[in-house]
Amino acid sequence: MVNGPILVTGGTGRLGTPLVTRLLANGAAVRVMSRSPRVAGDDRPYEWATADLGTGAGVEAAVRGAGTVVHCATGARDVELTRHIVGAARTVAGRDGFEGATALHLVHISIVGIDDVPLPYYRSKLASEGLVQSSGLPYTILRATQFHDLMALIVSSQRRLPAVLSPRGFRFQPVAVTEVADRLAGLAQGEPAGRVPDVGGPEVRPLRELAEATMRAGGWRRRIVEPRLPGRAARAVTGGALLTPPDRAVGTVTYEEYLDTRRRG
Repeated sequence: MVNGPILVTGGTGRLGTPLVTRLLANGAAVRVMSRSPRVAGDDRPYEWATADLGTGAGVEAAVRGAGTVVHCATGARDVELTRHIVGAARTVAGRDGFEGATALHLVHISIVGIDDVPLPYYRSKLASEGLVQSSGLPYTILRATQFHDLMALIVSSQRRLPAVLSPRGFRFQPVAVTEVADRLAGLAQGEPAGRVPDVGGPEVRPLRELAEATMRAGGWRRRIVEPRLPGRAARAVTGGALLTPPDRAVGTVTYEEYLDTRRRG
């Protein structure tokens, strides 16, 4: 491995922001990649790289000199984003003379259960994992369960509807994004480890319970409707595909604790 800053793609996003904070607290040299220029007055001690993973513009320059890349950026075009960061990392490593592109550590965040839930986004995340694994780069892949704020968004986005839809049998294991960031920071500062054990939140909860908690915390009420959804994806979720084994429920922050922290600002 070579020395160099840890480059965080999506470094201003939901996961990238707490990851950067943790890396800085650990004393790591950090480079943030974002599509947007650095905000005026931002004097935090990291480097900044403006690059667009969607088009590939500026990505090679952002990667150059980094010792580790943590790929947190994601979206509807996840495979394309991953292809651009992997391609840039391979190109830069080759130009810098690292035999077999072995000097740059690529850390990739993914989602628990994507092998079994055939949703388009999950299929793209699985394909992105394949790009990382076949890149020739030393890599680490961490899968996590859904973040607390995603579960809150699923419920809150239905606030203006007459009822909240909560498919029957759906269970989730929400985890604090800060705890996933802490785990990623440790992996980024360590050696490549391949696919590492999944991480999940401390509790497995029916979606109905999460909906009720979200409404209580927000001070609003709606009737909850629990349709039974057909299809392979629904059967997989009902069967627990998005959950970790009990020994990987390593998070400590409950969903109610998250909601209370969010309410208090």
